[in-house]
Amino acid sequence: MFIVYTLFVSIFFCLFDLLYFRIFQLENYKIKNYLKKIIKINIFKYEKNKLKFTKRIKRQFFIDFLIKFLTVLIIFIFFNNFLDIFLILSVIFVFSQTFVCLSFLICLPIETLIQKYFIKKAKERLRDVGAKVVAITGSFGKTSTKNFLYQILRKEFEVCVTPQSFNTPMGICKTILENLKDTDELVIFEYGARHIGDIEFLAKNFGVDFGIITPIGACHLETFKKIENIESEKYQLCKNAKEFVVFNGKSDSSKKLYKAFDHKKFLVCQKNSFAYAKKIKFSQEGTNFVLCINKNEIACKTKILGEAGIDNIVTASAMAYLLGESLYDIQKEISSLKPSSHRLELIKTENVTIIDDSFNSNFAGFSDALKVLGNFSGRKFVITPGMVELGAKQYEQNFEIGKKISRVGDFLFISNKTNRDALFKGAISGGMSENQIFFGDTREDQQKFLKEHLVQGDVVLFENDFPDNIK
Repeated sequence: MFIVYTLFVSIFFCLFDLLYFRIFQLENYKIKNYLKKIIKINIFKYEKNKLKFTKRIKRQFFIDFLIKFLTVLIIFIFFNNFLDIFLILSVIFVFSQTFVCLSFLICLPIETLIQKYFIKKAKERLRDVGAKVVAITGSFGKTSTKNFLYQILRKEFEVCVTPQSFNTPMGICKTILENLKDTDELVIFEYGARHIGDIEFLAKNFGVDFGIITPIGACHLETFKKIENIESEKYQLCKNAKEFVVFNGKSDSSKKLYKAFDHKKFLVCQKNSFAYAKKIKFSQEGTNFVLCINKNEIACKTKILGEAGIDNIVTASAMAYLLGESLYDIQKEISSLKPSSHRLELIKTENVTIIDDSFNSNFAGFSDALKVLGNFSGRKFVITPGMVELGAKQYEQNFEIGKKISRVGDFLFISNKTNRDALFKGAISGGMSENQIFFGDTREDQQKFLKEHLVQGDVVLFENDFPDNIK
């Protein structure tokens, strides 16, 4: 009977642990961050981000089960009093989240070996194919620039690209091992970083033949602490570039790196630079502009919205041109570019227009989205939780964006509590009245608000979407 009771209790505990595993996964397997979050949040409340049953999670969950099983079995063997057993099991239940950390630490050497194996295998595959690597990093616009570049190049070159926002070692390995073909001439990687050393690791293992630096700003300040650390980290891509680097000059930090880099380089998105856009005209249908590359000019039309979107097109076009794509083909492909999902993606329904910019957010991107919203007629709704991971600047930037919202929007719905005070006070400071501002904590609250207030002809901007580990 001990085994049956042990099995039953262990399974119950482990099923409950799935809630903790979800938070651990959201925190990118960082124990310190996980423990901080586990104390602060109601684990039953959030449902936006489901646990992804990766092989890593399955291995860790199996170890967690073994630890629970052996612990409970020992308790049943050495204790006979029901009250003692109940109290001990209650303590284990209360501190069950620590078993998730223990299972992680036990699995860590195995996970490290697995990662090394796949990186070695991916590097060999990349070397055997011989495809040149276009590596992209920055704080904003990496994925959009990557996707635009791929769309421009794919008809003239055999190109492999990391899907979605795959920008970690395992994501890149997966792309190389599953998607890279023998005939591919180019592979486009997005290099992401949340900690010092991330870019250097990616650049040294997967290489950089041609580099792109997108705008750099106050992103992930909680882990990088200061903007200088972010700049230094992004510069690692430049230091490892074999051919040349294209710099999107729309941020002070990216221009700073451009000046510091003493090898072959190209500055774009600045007037009279190697490539830039002029005569930009936005409408509800898209954007018309003149693309200037290497003193050549071509008239372009695209469905892409926003100034940042045009800058991403310019950056991608400059790289394509430098790789040998003709201006005619660049012009042709720009007209058919599709936006990345949830990045100023225009969705028209029978009654309302939706601007989906929910993937993530930063001050420049949020401001750009508000400019796009301002081009539309009808009542304007902004649905947002604000911006995060801005360190000491978080309150200030959310307050300022609240003021900007008040100048464009007719209604503001603040989802989640993290930036509620800053957004509310900023919007009030900008001229919004309290009856134009609404609050909610769940998707149901948001849906109920929209159902009660939307009428035909309204426009809704969804800006940012917090994961469950942020209230």
